[in-house]
Amino acid sequence: MNAGGGDGGSQVSDEEWERFLRSSLEGVPDAPEEPSARDRATAARRPARAADTGWRTYTPPRRRRSRKGWYVAGFVASVALLAVALAPGGVTGLLGDGGRGADAAPLAPESAAPTAPPDAASEAARPTVAEPFRGSPAARWADGPAGITVPEARATGWMDRAEVARALRLSRDFLVASNLEPGVLRGERPAGAIALINPHQRDVRDFLAAAFRSPGEANDPVLLFSRFDPAQARLVGDVVKTRGRLTFAEGEKGALRVTADVTFVYPVAPAGGGDLVVRTVVRREVVMSWDDPSKVITEPGTFSLVSYKVDMTNGGCGPATGRLTPSFGGGGSGTGSGPAVDPYDRSTSMDERMRAGGDEECGTATRS
Repeated sequence: MNAGGGDGGSQVSDEEWERFLRSSLEGVPDAPEEPSARDRATAARRPARAADTGWRTYTPPRRRRSRKGWYVAGFVASVALLAVALAPGGVTGLLGDGGRGADAAPLAPESAAPTAPPDAASEAARPTVAEPFRGSPAARWADGPAGITVPEARATGWMDRAEVARALRLSRDFLVASNLEPGVLRGERPAGAIALINPHQRDVRDFLAAAFRSPGEANDPVLLFSRFDPAQARLVGDVVKTRGRLTFAEGEKGALRVTADVTFVYPVAPAGGGDLVVRTVVRREVVMSWDDPSKVITEPGTFSLVSYKVDMTNGGCGPATGRLTPSFGGGGSGTGSGPAVDPYDRSTSMDERMRAGGDEECGTATRS
């Protein structure tokens, strides 16, 4: 774990980063692309840029926050962001085993929306460095990418079965590169995930450039990427617990629309050391559109991000910093005025969770 501050130890200068964004998002010859024969064929059919060509545009969010109280995990932020365009390439990040509870029987993969929240665990079962998921429903969840269920593919829209299977795999790769890649979790810029972005989305390019140059309420990297400040918090062990699934259907203009609904559980401790362990819980809903390049301007192997929503427990409730900032107690342990929320309750849709959060600055989480 890099203990440095600033950009989390990234060795890439701001100038180099800006050049990378310009190259990967403007579609220059050396920008990332998928080399398959079919993609080269579809690229040949891609329409030239014109005023009447299909686009998917990005609309800045109205940021909504709710703090979830310290009994559980400290602070929480709830955010909804709609209408963007992104794209995949093929990046993976793998995490090791470890950190299970002593008697935690693994749950079967999530293949449908749950109908009830998980059972309550003993309040006395606090997390430790040796067992960071102790006392949490996540102790029974899968590790890393294994917790993201990918459904069986079938021909949909403009894609045949094999193309749908590949799109589903790459959609999961984007989630892994955004939320599980070790360097990104240490606060580094998520270059692998950004390389998956549709290079023709000028507004997305501007959003990303602003998010990493000067994070703010409307331009915050944590809207899409899970990043900690290694000077403030360190991950405990090398396991992140996950639970969720991908679903798909035909979208606009015959596109393949993939929806991801996944919860990530990060055990963290103060950067300075010690054996205090808390957890940050991040649930993300991401809608990706694999567009027909004859109808929407895109590049081979890219998808458009239609919408995303994120609900974070103990991820920070102050001004946007571009990083998740868990609370370890101290002065920020009060219960907020917002509604109580169980961050492990996946039976509540993200739309319901967003509505429940309202415009309250801080709420209360029932557990961590």
